[in-house]
Amino acid sequence: MYTKDNIFARNQRINSFQLSKLHTFEVAARHSSFSLAAEELSMTPSAISHRINKLEDELGIALFVRSHRKITLTEEGERIYTALNRTLNELNQEVMDVRSGDISGELTIYSRPSFAQCWLVPRLYSFKQQYPLIELKILTGNENINFQGYGIDATIYFDEHTPEKLWYQELMDESIIPVCTREYAESLDLINKPENLPNATLLHDNQAWDYNSHHDEWSLWASKHGVDNIDNLSSISFDRSDLAVIAAMNNAGIAMGRLSLIKKRLVTGELITPFANTALKCAQKYYVVSAHQKPSQKLQLFLAWLFAEVNN
Repeated sequence: MYTKDNIFARNQRINSFQLSKLHTFEVAARHSSFSLAAEELSMTPSAISHRINKLEDELGIALFVRSHRKITLTEEGERIYTALNRTLNELNQEVMDVRSGDISGELTIYSRPSFAQCWLVPRLYSFKQQYPLIELKILTGNENINFQGYGIDATIYFDEHTPEKLWYQELMDESIIPVCTREYAESLDLINKPENLPNATLLHDNQAWDYNSHHDEWSLWASKHGVDNIDNLSSISFDRSDLAVIAAMNNAGIAMGRLSLIKKRLVTGELITPFANTALKCAQKYYVVSAHQKPSQKLQLFLAWLFAEVNN
């Protein structure tokens, strides 16, 4: 079915005739049935089948696997259906927004867990106050996600490498500094005495830069401040910076904290920086990424709010 005669069709933009057939495909894929699709579209099952066959031939893609009384999407068909469904949902939302004159609907943001926990989530109240009709969905993880099929509008990463083919904008810089409770610092005579670190337990994010950062944060800080033999000290590692900080708040050791995420803890006195003036600026930055070169209106509002919070 898919020969050289299809090459022209595969290399062209979808035309208006194919858009009509894609609607038929969407209904059939949603029901996993030509018969149910025929009922919804007031057509015969044979007419539905003919349209799908024609679309497959024009696109040069097998969309369904057909068996007795059953159809299932091929891998390629699943990709087309996911993209089509997402596009139709976005279009439907835009129509609703235009009709109502308000910006509404779901906005999904993926973030590094520590940033979400310590910085983003505590500020979301003000966003909802400004845009009550936008339904925020916050997802977290340490992976760099593929936007395809995830329904994610934007991601917030902490890294020194920015994406090459995606839209992104830098959000803010970061600095690291050791933090612990005053009680812990005084018990080990740490205040302004980094030479006493060998008596402490180091707490750190072992995925700070990548999946196996180990205690790279501590090693980087130590090398800048003349502290030796950091690799041999007692330590506890986590896969999130905020967990190291929580452990420090409970006297488990001294954590390598990120200043933008621990400012409130320092202001309240829950944590202190035992070594004065030793903050170290990271090569890594927080930045926002989107799969769309032109963000949707909902995302533009979120980004404007986000950058306003950074500059607050």
